Amino acid sequence: MLEALYLNLGQHDAISEQEKALLAGAMSVEKHFATGEDIVAEGSRPTYSTLILDGLAARYKVLEDGGRQFTSLQVAGDFVDLHAFLLKTMDHGIIALSPCHVLAADHAKLRIITEKAPHLTRLLWLDTLVDGAIHREWIVAMGRRSKTSHLAHLLCELFVRLQVVKRTNGMTFRLPLSQAELADVLGLSVVHMNRVIGALRNLGAIAWTQHMVTILDWQQLVAIAEFDPTYLSMDREPR
Repeated sequence: MLEALYLNLGQHDAISEQEKALLAGAMSVEKHFATGEDIVAEGSRPTYSTLILDGLAARYKVLEDGGRQFTSLQVAGDFVDLHAFLLKTMDHGIIALSPCHVLAADHAKLRIITEKAPHLTRLLWLDTLVDGAIHREWIVAMGRRSKTSHLAHLLCELFVRLQVVKRTNGMTFRLPLSQAELADVLGLSVVHMNRVIGALRNLGAIAWTQHMVTILDWQQLVAIAEFDPTYLSMDREPR
């Protein structure tokens, strides 16, 4: 059940069987969320951190005028709110963008891990550092990249992250977002979003049909995005 988590953490450094057992022992409640449901609500004070076993979720903020901005996407193997272990109060929400199957890791048991398993603690810490690195890349993309480059970067990022947790099929992956939701990621109108998708299609970089994205020319997509995966810390080395 925790294979995606083991793959996610294991991309950075080897995880022992004892560490896997500690992670499994920290898990408690299993939950399912429908598309559009809040997995974690803004302002809540969760006593557990939520791990996605399957599905796609997003961090988001809502403005007073009702405008919504997604600030990152979370995939299988991601803890969506590991930082809540220390921050306590959620300053943003986590929404299910597809049906999501999740597990809750009790904060009390995570505390035991931090006290008894320093290597595993460093890997969990690294997981939150990568979240921060993703946020930095999204800020740069939002502020400085063209919208075509921004979308290309998002697709490159999602592909390599999903590939790690074995959620790709060749160069194809599922992206269950409506154009309106994708527009909330890139900060665009739906009409402009459609044009940006069309631009990547016309360049021959991707095919996109019914939530299935196929990368037709990886090198071209990487070039358009100026994608460098260094920020994802995907090299396996001692941590």
